[in-house]
Amino acid sequence: MTNPKAIGIDFGGTSVKLAVVEGSELLTDVHRIPTQNFVGPDPLIAAITEAVGTLKETHPDVVGIGVGVPGAVDYSKGVTYNLTNVKGWSDVPLRDKLAETTGMPTVLDNDANCMAFAEWKFGAGQGYHNVLCVTLGTGVGGGLILNDQLYRGSTYAAGEIGQMSIDLDGVDGPYGNSGALERYIGNRQIGEMAARMYEEKGIAIPEDHSPEGLARLAREGDEVARAAWSKVAYYLGSNLMSTIYLLNPDAIVIGGGVSYAGELLFDPLKRRLKETLTQECFGHLSVVNARFGNTAGIIGCSAMAAELV
Repeated sequence: MTNPKAIGIDFGGTSVKLAVVEGSELLTDVHRIPTQNFVGPDPLIAAITEAVGTLKETHPDVVGIGVGVPGAVDYSKGVTYNLTNVKGWSDVPLRDKLAETTGMPTVLDNDANCMAFAEWKFGAGQGYHNVLCVTLGTGVGGGLILNDQLYRGSTYAAGEIGQMSIDLDGVDGPYGNSGALERYIGNRQIGEMAARMYEEKGIAIPEDHSPEGLARLAREGDEVARAAWSKVAYYLGSNLMSTIYLLNPDAIVIGGGVSYAGELLFDPLKRRLKETLTQECFGHLSVVNARFGNTAGIIGCSAMAAELV
């Protein structure tokens, strides 16, 4: 059965990305609007509306618009509480504004929820009933599929595993939550951790000690880089262990730029989980890399929009 076509809009701090999607297939090139070129919501909403109009010219049968944003939203009201790295977007009724300017039904959700929905419906989480999806990038985000439904929580803020503590006496978190996971394995934090590890060994810090650089170095046989990835897996596994005991999921789907390390991350992570979980929680569990990369948000929110009809 053919999936309805919808427009997916992935709202980021650098750019707003739009495409027409059918199921998990992008039918158009991704159109990008530089976020920082606009001051305040209304001019950017006008630019998004214009881009939606252009996409509708070539695909007039689109049924709706889905928007994923990097921050907290009120899903029921379609309002952004705030947008990460984008100023002036507090309490913006983005869903209704876009529905009014485009004349199309619109749905708004957090970008990690969009990623989770895409992976569960079409990707690495397909066929599982209870899935925890994790995004590893600048920060750490999460989305939950429970009993074949996206679980948003009572105020639509569920799944934020990056704010869960792995050390009660650890690094200060942004909300007084000492030891917040993303303070240890965000992109910048991984690089800083690796730099300290090189210094402790008396080894010159590589010029590129970003997660991407560390993955390359580890595959070339750099023992410090390999140890850094083991430490990332240890931190992530400490969080996932607790989350798995709470939720007892069928699958953990991990995406985002940090996940591109592949086996350097996944092998020690699986060992860590096997060591710390009961057989009832681990024996059936799949820990897999996400299928979709940078298009996960577009695919997920467009799939939500397709279900509006």
